[in-house]
Amino acid sequence: MSKLRALCVFCGSRTGADPDHAREGEKLGRMLAGRGVELVYGGGGIGLMAVVANATIQAGGKVTGVIPEFLRAYEVGVVDGAEELVVEGMHERKAKMFEMSDAFVVLPGGLGTLDESIEMTTWKQLQQHNKPIIFVNTNGYWAPFLAMIDRVVDGGFGHHKVKELFQVVENVEDVFNAIAAAPEADEVVLTSHL
Repeated sequence: MSKLRALCVFCGSRTGADPDHAREGEKLGRMLAGRGVELVYGGGGIGLMAVVANATIQAGGKVTGVIPEFLRAYEVGVVDGAEELVVEGMHERKAKMFEMSDAFVVLPGGLGTLDESIEMTTWKQLQQHNKPIIFVNTNGYWAPFLAMIDRVVDGGFGHHKVKELFQVVENVEDVFNAIAAAPEADEVVLTSHL
């Protein structure tokens, strides 16, 4: 891919039970700032979202938070030093994060994180983009999701190459190599059943 200008990070509005999730988030934020890559994120001032955003800002990086108006009160708004982009709803939020970003990294999170990452992966399956999608599988967090993808393929609901729509790394140190090596989506993931 061409130069990575902006990276979207999907992650939880909670920090989760495993402190390694926050440690990985902090590392990723510092890495983004060190590489001059803008962080685009869901705009919350809480949870892993705030951890990544604060680490990026503290290391001198640029951060843009995209948040729907109705969530500002719940998620405290963006962290200090981040640019805030307020949108009307969740669909607009995802579309704006997609538009602003060259690649996606998925840290641990809940239903919102699943929604965002599955939608970006589905758009890639549908040949709407070829942006890299990287899941950071800290301490096996995404193992049940990966097993579900296997089940989709084994159950005959997806071509085996759907597993190439995203890459999986064990820690954030491997994120940028995975982005650089990410293959383009094979058209067969869309057309194999037609």
